[in-house]
Amino acid sequence: MSASILIIRTSSLGDVVYASAVLSDIRRALPDAQVDWVAEEAFTAVPQLAGARRVIPFALRRWRRRWHDPQNWRELAAFRRTLRETRYDIVIDLNEQVKSALIARAAFGVRHGFDRASIREPLACSLYQVAHAVPRTLHFVERCRQLTGAALHYTPEGSPRWQWTWGEQTSPNALLTPPETPYVVMLHATSRDDKLWPEDHWHHLIRLCHERGLQVLLPWGNATEQARSERLATSHDNARVPPKASLPELGALLKKARWVAGVDTGLTHWSAALGTPTVAIFTATSPRQLGVGIQGAHAVDLGEPGMPPEVDEVLAAVESILSSTPLPHPSPASGRGEQDPCARGDV
Repeated sequence: MSASILIIRTSSLGDVVYASAVLSDIRRALPDAQVDWVAEEAFTAVPQLAGARRVIPFALRRWRRRWHDPQNWRELAAFRRTLRETRYDIVIDLNEQVKSALIARAAFGVRHGFDRASIREPLACSLYQVAHAVPRTLHFVERCRQLTGAALHYTPEGSPRWQWTWGEQTSPNALLTPPETPYVVMLHATSRDDKLWPEDHWHHLIRLCHERGLQVLLPWGNATEQARSERLATSHDNARVPPKASLPELGALLKKARWVAGVDTGLTHWSAALGTPTVAIFTATSPRQLGVGIQGAHAVDLGEPGMPPEVDEVLAAVESILSSTPLPHPSPASGRGEQDPCARGDV
């Protein structure tokens, strides 16, 4: 009989992306396993595209804004009923918090999590039946892989990998149409102002892309981000502000981009996980435990807290990636896979 497994990692986007690498590990170690996932409703597309059998939406972010609304309590009760429809062999909490440990406790199955020395909120350990020691100094994706491997009795091997089931999960008609000419994506937006890269730097990078015949897409998610995208695009003929897009639509744009540059935000981490050449720009956080570089030669981390990279460093990193790794996608303009000028280091 195949194992039935529930994984809990509700947020944030970048963390859900990294955690979903365990789905590839499980497929290799336990090919017949059936894996369900609990994620915040805004991020359910990621584990779904990464191969989870079923993703159960959790809406705490929305519920707590109006905790007194009776509809929220009805939705919470429905969530609990859905959670208990399946009797799992193993429940693995990758969220490290009391809220997620309570979700695990509500499910049927042996509950596994980090031990007290490894976890963010030690009180959560009292709700697990089995706790595992995993060094806190490891990169986040490796912490998830080690805990899942310990719970399921296998040892993760090699670098983290993702197996995206894009065509099976996403209707082509629903995708935001990418440009027909080569384009790059610049992810300037993040939830923290101290993680932003100066707008002058983005302007400089967009101009350099124009000199090399590359279009630039500037996605956004809220009014503040849209205003910044429009400011950046105003002075550049090669820059475009796409309409607001769903998470799968944004993923499709990232997947087909020639390269992506972005601050420390979930979409930047997802770009690297999709295999797109990616440069992650760190200004206030350290890449040691959350950087994209762990994913392979196509991904590079630049900057440290208080030491953001300069534009020339970003371009040099892009040139290095494209000169040393094959293009992951054929040219959108031709569809025949000719080498893009960017691949020769002419970014």
